[in-house]
Amino acid sequence: MLKSATQLELRPRPVNKAIYQQALAEGVHPLLAKVLAGRLNKSSPSISALIEPSLKQLAPPTSLADIQLAVERLKQAVMQGEIIGLLTDYDVDGITSHVVIYRTLTQLLGVPAERIQSLIGHRIDDGYGVSDSLTDRILASSPLPTVIITADCGSSDEPRIARLKAAGIDVIVTDHHALPKAGPPASAYAVINPTRKDCSYPDKTLAGCGVAWLLMSALRNSMVKEGLLAEQVPKLSFLLPFVALGTVADCVSLGSSAINRALVRAGLQIMNASDEACWQAFRQLLGSRLKTWTASTLGFQLGPRINASSRMADPYDALHYLLAKHLVTACQHLELLDTDNQQRRTVEADMVTLALKGAKEQVDANMQSLVAYLETGHSGVQGIVASRLVEKYGRPTVVLTPTPNPKHLVASARSVEGVNMHAALQRIDELHPGFFVKFGGHQAAAGFTLRKARLVDFQQAFEKAVLYQLGERKLSPYLLTDGELEPSLINLETLQLLNKLEPYGREFESPVFEGTFQVAGLNLVGADPVHLQLSLSLPNPSLPSQTSLLKAIWFNALPCAGASFPFQVGDQIRLVYRLEANDFRGKTSLQLMVNHAELIT
Repeated sequence: MLKSATQLELRPRPVNKAIYQQALAEGVHPLLAKVLAGRLNKSSPSISALIEPSLKQLAPPTSLADIQLAVERLKQAVMQGEIIGLLTDYDVDGITSHVVIYRTLTQLLGVPAERIQSLIGHRIDDGYGVSDSLTDRILASSPLPTVIITADCGSSDEPRIARLKAAGIDVIVTDHHALPKAGPPASAYAVINPTRKDCSYPDKTLAGCGVAWLLMSALRNSMVKEGLLAEQVPKLSFLLPFVALGTVADCVSLGSSAINRALVRAGLQIMNASDEACWQAFRQLLGSRLKTWTASTLGFQLGPRINASSRMADPYDALHYLLAKHLVTACQHLELLDTDNQQRRTVEADMVTLALKGAKEQVDANMQSLVAYLETGHSGVQGIVASRLVEKYGRPTVVLTPTPNPKHLVASARSVEGVNMHAALQRIDELHPGFFVKFGGHQAAAGFTLRKARLVDFQQAFEKAVLYQLGERKLSPYLLTDGELEPSLINLETLQLLNKLEPYGREFESPVFEGTFQVAGLNLVGADPVHLQLSLSLPNPSLPSQTSLLKAIWFNALPCAGASFPFQVGDQIRLVYRLEANDFRGKTSLQLMVNHAELIT
């Protein structure tokens, strides 16, 4: 029987035998060795360094191209009382970068707050990066900043940076996005971006907040060395919780990068011991649902709420929340973020419904890419919608919505393994130089502004660019699993073992297993009756005639309220699941979190 192009395929993760053997040789538990070997694609000098990441693994900031140039210019600005502009992106990575730079300048280096200008663009009014409208506002302001630091943006903004330079403003770009073919923006005073070809920093996968933190660390260290700051001025480790948040939320690699793993691990440790207002407020919001800060908490709980601020309203709400000095203030701003997030969910659901209709037609036409133009869509949510289509159909996806300029469309793009999104857009730009107003991004995600008249042409060009990378390969949705877990290992002890590999994230995903169970009970739970709670029968390996029962929860199991159950008591089902701890009335028990379920017929 032929497999449908839209049918989800379960695939066991390929296990790198060399890494598996290396891990075993270093004394790693066989299950952890298998998990590591299913995620790492090249040998590491020490597997244990990935399991126990340390800040000692960080390369010195001085290996970043242009960093000394930037440090000298910023020392001058700090010592001479210049006005410094902070131009950062509006997403979590950009906002956390803003916090890192702002707090370093004000708390450690003594720069008065009134000498810092926060220049965060509005997603809808300005678009991404150093946009024309944001540049217009900067140049119309008084007084003008004499130096601007960008973070998480700027690499593709040479025309606007040239305008700022002409007005006497020195622009220091800090970024992590792929550089355009022309290279770093020539008009920038300095460009600190580990993806530069002439940059010797060993890790090209840093998030924008990581790059900003390294620059501020280098600035602090240089001022201490020259006697401009006292030696007892703290290092920047207290800001690592913000670096951890931005790194996880921006989905940079936590697999191939020991440095990212170290930054996130250290940030989480500090966060769990911190009494800062922003972290306290979030603990209060989640209540008993937040036992310990983990990468999952950052990626699926706090990150979306901060992103919702820029998606639905004003990014400054998120900035004020993270900078709040008092718990009451932090709670007030967090309440606004939570409201924005609820609104974002509603808008997202409507947009996904519309996008799926057109996407299915493209899949049925055997296209290997998806392009959805949502005429009434909200540009702040299009990236999430693109991700939902990628999850369902396993194809690189572009979602476009209108802009204030009726001649332009703004787009967010998300890709799949084996298709480099930035390279695809770069190829389109080379073959069709009139399509884009601007574009930027990296391998997994990108954003761009398209001339509306070119929409149909773009769809055809995007499909060709994707096919160029795929060759003969065809795409379909799939789910990677870590194979079957022996019944004797389905317990809390195994969960505690797997937790030793935290932090999990992009390219180092949390382990998921598959297995066959018998349904012993099921019922609907939750205010929205689409979630299923399952009781599963599991054979006892030592006494095959006996079985034990496991609890499982499958969120959004039903397509809508009132839909029929996908299976009944007594049915044999194939599950893809994660192990999780369920705390109830002071007692901790194991619970399976179901990702996918199939009836065995």
